[in-house]
Amino acid sequence: MAADGNTEDYPYEIDEQLTGFDSSVSNVKAMLEKLISMPRNELQQKLDPLEQAKLDLMSAYTLNSLFWMYLVTRGVNPREHGIKQELERIRTYMNKVKEITDKKKAARLDKGAAARFVRNALYEPDEKDSRKKVASKKAADPTSDAPRSKLPRHR
Repeated sequence: MAADGNTEDYPYEIDEQLTGFDSSVSNVKAMLEKLISMPRNELQQKLDPLEQAKLDLMSAYTLNSLFWMYLVTRGVNPREHGIKQELERIRTYMNKVKEITDKKKAARLDKGAAARFVRNALYEPDEKDSRKKVASKKAADPTSDAPRSKLPRHR
């Protein structure tokens, strides 16, 4: 298209945009040819149900987006066409699949591990050791528990 160097048919200002568009269309065509060349049943057998749903949604969205672009090239306003509602419907399902995927990736809370973590985080070895020492001293000295007399001791 624009790679021919023939800029007589269109304004020079849009040459770069047309070149980019042409390369993008070529990339899309190559990807679609790869996708179409694979047997669909064989491809879906390799995927789990969530991946199958993603593939189906991606295919539907891609085809509808290409149709949107086709309408634009034909001068039809796609916002007034039914394709807009179809793309919104597919986007809704894509968001649902994304939520499911995010839920699967979310971290699960291991209550036992969390309890151990909190218990060990609050553990203060010096304080417990000093309590044990005080408790053992009190157990060894029976007079320490007795209240002290207010009277002075005689020597």
